[in-house]
Amino acid sequence: MTQRFPSDRLFLIAGPCVVESDDLNFRVADHLAALAERVPGGIIFKASFDKANRSNRAAHRGPGLDEGLAALDRVKCRTGLPVLTDVHEPDQCATAAEVVDVLQIPAFLCRQTDLLLAAGSTGKPVNIKKGQWMHPEGMRGAAEKVRKAGVRRPEVAITERGTFFGYGDLVVDMRSFARLTAACSAPVVFDATHSVQQPGKGEGGASGGVREHIPALARAAIAAGANGVFIETHPDPDNAPSDGPNMLPLSDLDALVRQLIAVWDACRQ
Repeated sequence: MTQRFPSDRLFLIAGPCVVESDDLNFRVADHLAALAERVPGGIIFKASFDKANRSNRAAHRGPGLDEGLAALDRVKCRTGLPVLTDVHEPDQCATAAEVVDVLQIPAFLCRQTDLLLAAGSTGKPVNIKKGQWMHPEGMRGAAEKVRKAGVRRPEVAITERGTFFGYGDLVVDMRSFARLTAACSAPVVFDATHSVQQPGKGEGGASGGVREHIPALARAAIAAGANGVFIETHPDPDNAPSDGPNMLPLSDLDALVRQLIAVWDACRQ
């Protein structure tokens, strides 16, 4: 079975924040499929069928479970890339696992036992995002819930996505990567885009973001021991339906990946 979260090779989880039109999804996925040939650990395409934790009730949420999974299946068939999506409720896990290759637990739900058990019981790899209020060692329990949920031990990765700091900014503690690795015995991913989010600082109650800091933080995370990088990317972030201020322009992705590979090679020699 293909290892989705290799600890000895740089890998990427990348794609738009939310499932959009086939044209947009294919445009991003085709780019990622070509780029994947140069990423030693490969690329997993990500997009959410539902953004269920928006601050603003009127915020764009996505196409929903059935339509979103169908769109992700079309991406998978077209490009051959493995695909990932968030799950928010236990009864979504088995349905999503019929289509996607990786299930993702959102940061706000990282302690929801029934959700973690349902995800683990599918046997699919599971990426658990660390809650913004959690210390690294606190994620050990989440990883064990997923691993012990079923007969087959699924792959588990833990994603660092920044910690709440004051009002409206997140801070990344670069010690967290080594601590998460030790505590959870799992590859660790750095969420380079949500870590530059500014919750509640955007217009109309939406989150803001400072995408110009993505490259520096991503490079630092790889140097500090992260095994993979999570990057939301879009051809036109300023007009994206969700999380545009903290998404990386697709045109900037290749250069950043070259830098991350160089940092990995320099630090792992």
